[in-house]
Amino acid sequence: MSQSISIDSIDKTLLRLVQEDASLSIEQLAERVNLSRNACWRRLKRLEDEGVIRARVALADPVKLNLELTVFIAVRTARHEADWAERFHKAVHDIPELLGVYRTAGEIDYILHARVPNVAAYDRLYKKLTARIEMQDVSASFVMEEIKEVTALPLDFV
Repeated sequence: MSQSISIDSIDKTLLRLVQEDASLSIEQLAERVNLSRNACWRRLKRLEDEGVIRARVALADPVKLNLELTVFIAVRTARHEADWAERFHKAVHDIPELLGVYRTAGEIDYILHARVPNVAAYDRLYKKLTARIEMQDVSASFVMEEIKEVTALPLDFV
């Protein structure tokens, strides 16, 4: 179920700005949306309190941190019981190389997004994962070229 809140054009502009650069000060944001400092702060606080803004983070450069290989891992399982799903959730939750884990519809049950230094590191990740939980099939696709990757959500649908 959707739990959307009322967002006006100023809120959208604020969201666009903080998604692009969360380090902008309240003064800078207020100036860009033509609000007083206090009015701007109240809007940001409301967006945070209502969970629209979940966190303000810094984006690290994976190449400079020796995490040059992006891997998408497709997992199929023959098990669909609640206890297996709970064990799977626990198995993937504490693996820092996994940036995202998604249950999907179709032939693939889960897609995992990982960042590792190289293929040898992926092999260690694969062994760690398969030692923690039984899966029917695991296959990986290695990213050859990153064409587009953004963190900002599109706000045209709000």
